Order: sequence, then C-alpha cells, then structure tokens
Amino acid sequence: MPAPVFSRRHGMRAAAATALVLPLVAQAQDAAADAPSGERPRLTAMTFNLRYASDTEPNSWAQRRPAMRELLRRARPQLLGTQEGLYGQLRDIAHDLGPRYAWLGTGRAGGSRDEFMAVFHDADRLEPLEYDHFWLSDTPYVIGSNTWGGAVVRMVTWVRFLDRATDRQFYALNTHLDHRSQHARERAAALITERLHGLDTTLPRVVTGDFNVAAHGDPVYDAMLDGGALVDTWDTAERRSKQYATFHGYGPLVPDGDRIDWILTSPGVRTRHAVIDTYSRDGQFPSDHLPVRAVLEL
Repeated sequence: MPAPVFSRRHGMRAAAATALVLPLVAQAQDAAADAPSGERPRLTAMTFNLRYASDTEPNSWAQRRPAMRELLRRARPQLLGTQEGLYGQLRDIAHDLGPRYAWLGTGRAGGSRDEFMAVFHDADRLEPLEYDHFWLSDTPYVIGSNTWGGAVVRMVTWVRFLDRATDRQFYALNTHLDHRSQHARERAAALITERLHGLDTTLPRVVTGDFNVAAHGDPVYDAMLDGGALVDTWDTAERRSKQYATFHGYGPLVPDGDRIDWILTSPGVRTRHAVIDTYSRDGQFPSDHLPVRAVLEL
C-alpha cells in the first residue's frame, strides 16, 4: 500500500524519506480511557521496547507473539511508541492490533532494514499531519550515521498528530538511546531537546522511549526534563501502579527497580494514570522489557 503524503518540516533526503505506513488488520475497540461526561477526552499512550524478533529459544518471537498480541489488545493504546521492532515483527503486530491502527517508521539503516522507532496510532482517533526521522549523530540526516561512539545506530521518529476527539494537535516523538555509551546518550538527549525546541512550541508533546538509564539522578534524565521542558508522567500521574524495573531480561520482576522506559510530556499535559504493565501469558513475557502506559489529557 503506498504511503499517504504528509507535509514535512525538514525536507527529508529522498532515500531517508521512505517511511512505512501500514494498515492494521483485526478488530479493535475504543480505549478504556474515555473521559467522563464534561471532561476532556483522554488519550492512552504507551512505550514498549519489543525485543527484536529472533528464532533463538527460549523467548523466540514465535513464542512471544501470542503474549504480545494479548497484552496490546488488553491495553488498547491509542498512541504506541515501540523500540527494537524489525520490519516483519512490526507487520505481525500490525496484523494483531487491528484495522483501526496504522504505523509510521523507517529502519535505522534505511527503508525496512534494521530496527525501527515505530509509532503506532489509532487511525480513527489520530491523523498524522507531518512526520520525520533523524539519526542521533552529528549528521542527523545521514541514514545510519553514528558519530558519538555508540554501540549501534540510534534514531528518532516524530509525528505531528491531529486528535480528532479534541480537534487539537500535538507532537509524538519516539526514540531508543544507546545501551553502552553514556557520552552517546548525553549527546542524544541534547540533540533531541534541541529538536523539540525547534517544533511549534504552542503544541503539546509526548515523548516515548527506552533511554537506557534510570529515571532521576542521571544527566540524560535531567537534560530531557530540564532542557527539553518536559515532565515525567510517572511522577505527575494522579494514580499509578506498583513500580517495577522496566527491564527484566525474562527474569524475576524487580519491585521498585529502575525505570529506563519513560513517557514524558510537556507540563500542560495532565496524566490521570500511569501503569507499568506486568502481563505475561502462561509464564511467557511479550518482551524483555515491561511496557509503560499513561492516560493523558492533552
């Protein structure tokens, strides 16, 4: 299916502009986050490091996919930023979520190659108006560039959405920072905050990602919140679930452990509820990370 045409803010290079927008194929219903009468409609956002698909046992993608499908159908996020997904894996998730959803993304090596920072959305609720990608390097529009000593290539996908339920617009930005190099993570946080400041400052923003450092007490976290003028939905939520380390590596869950997967927003966004989702199916976790979701009023 050909990708629809959206306006671009930065004028992507022709090859880098190959963003994949795919319809999803099963039935989905309205999110459970519908607002009570008289209140602003709520939006359920989720960040989820999917763990890239492999055939390696245990925890192969074939084993994990049923648990992933059930978790997503239960959560029904209207905005979902994913990390590590491979093209075929994302197509599987697209099929399992249902026809109301679509997604945007490009592989970090360009086109369908390597991992994606995909952004899934409820297409009945959210209309993408503008989108772009950039690489976390000194040459952000060079596909696959990596100049800061990171272990692997890292990138960002962002989208400007129209929320049809409110007739308001907002930005969604999704990323995955390096897992080894603190220098690369700090440079990445600086670039992301710079780019956030370059967007329309009158519009709310929702930032999802695996940042590979614990929330609080790290320069990356401080840069995203202070430099990026963002707040952490886990801290600002009116209600929240029990906290667990969001990376578990298929081992026992760690209560009160490090949150390395975050949903950040601009300060004017109200967070009604934040959840670290511990769903597993017959002992099988969907990923080596736990997804985080937040119910928002933009």
